[in-house]
Amino acid sequence: MAETLRRVLNAGRAAGPGEDGAAGPPLLLLGAPRSAQTSLLFAAALEAAGEGRGPVLFLTRRPLQSLPLSTPAARDHWRLQKVRFQYPSSIQELLQLLASAHEAPAPAPSLLLLDGLEEYLAEDPGAQEAAYLAALLLDTAAYFSHRLGANGSCGLVVALETQKEADGDTPHLALLHRYFPAQCRLQPDALDLGQHCCLRASLELGKLSPRTEWSVTFLPSGEMKTTPWPAQASLLSPDKKGSSAGSQFLTLGCDGLPGPGLPLDGVLTSRTGTDSKT
Repeated sequence: MAETLRRVLNAGRAAGPGEDGAAGPPLLLLGAPRSAQTSLLFAAALEAAGEGRGPVLFLTRRPLQSLPLSTPAARDHWRLQKVRFQYPSSIQELLQLLASAHEAPAPAPSLLLLDGLEEYLAEDPGAQEAAYLAALLLDTAAYFSHRLGANGSCGLVVALETQKEADGDTPHLALLHRYFPAQCRLQPDALDLGQHCCLRASLELGKLSPRTEWSVTFLPSGEMKTTPWPAQASLLSPDKKGSSAGSQFLTLGCDGLPGPGLPLDGVLTSRTGTDSKT
């Protein structure tokens, strides 16, 4: 997942060292409320679904209400059909789903995504429960990787909403870092963009790995623009939109902000027989 997320943020530019298409280490996606974690997870799901290695398993408590329409990937029904959404509503259901993964007859996924870890941990906030859930997530991803065999490995990313930037303000974050050596932090950008939602994404694949950063801007239209940090001088110029070298536009809504889309229930329910979430 670490490499998949980097490809999403680095879209349209040449691959760098280590960007060889491998899943990368398990990744923890950290961000404050309204920091577009769900949007980035969905973009990563579409990216992985287009690689042809296997389906994507997206776990979240509640169905998302809409899905972006203006990206080629989001309009690609073949990709959407490869994203399997499941909605464990409690930590008990989540643990049961993970523990029974070996019984599922469906093809092994190439990417496992979990959105809203903080909501599950809030139900049972003990350190032992957090460690057990983290270990079970890694074990499930390892099992899927074993099933994939020569076809590749299963990436893993878990999104955790933080109330404050300091690690000490988030319960069990230090413990989770032991299980997830890679992390991506989403922080508000100090640049005043008015109605725009602007974030700074910092990706680290491990303690010895260099940090890579991007400026991520969500425009009122729902477009997501990424540029390597700190190259962001053109973000405020509507007449230059898309003209800066190395920039990439995607149509994704910043979490909590309105954006173009259509209900996922109308897209995926007919195939899965369950609700669907973006």
